[in-house]
Amino acid sequence: MRADDTSEYVEFVSARLARWHRAAYLLCGDEHRADDLVQTTVTKLYVHWARARSADNLDGYVHRMLVRAYIDERRLAWSKVWLMSATPERGASGDTGVEERDLVVRALAELPKGQRTVLVMRFLCDMPVESVAAAMRCSTGNVKAQTARGLATLRARLADAPLAGAGTGKGGGFAE
Repeated sequence: MRADDTSEYVEFVSARLARWHRAAYLLCGDEHRADDLVQTTVTKLYVHWARARSADNLDGYVHRMLVRAYIDERRLAWSKVWLMSATPERGASGDTGVEERDLVVRALAELPKGQRTVLVMRFLCDMPVESVAAAMRCSTGNVKAQTARGLATLRARLADAPLAGAGTGKGGGFAE
């Protein structure tokens, strides 16, 4: 790659890296896997930069690459191996904003893969229905249906899971 192309690539990636990491984290629910997904996407983008930068919507192109990297990773056998029998307990927190965010991320992680992907791309990456459909290689009707089902499930789970210790100064998980 020429020096001009490299500087253009570095500038583009640097400006969007945090957004891609957030999207990857919300897709997979694990910070380390999100790092791997973003790294895979950035590497593929570097290899195909000449073709990618001529895309009409470069941000949509990269988001599509990120989603496809996530879907491809989920197909691998090692992604189904659990290293722990249970999730470790979370420490107490006095900031309910963190607890609420954690509650939403957990509820999002419990959604089926398609619904989670659609919700992350539509509402957190602010992508239109058509771009999400192109990235997922499905119809716009499928995206709309997955969105409706995902939002309904998310609303139900969030309504049924109030914050533990809300107002008592005790944080750290779901109410029983």
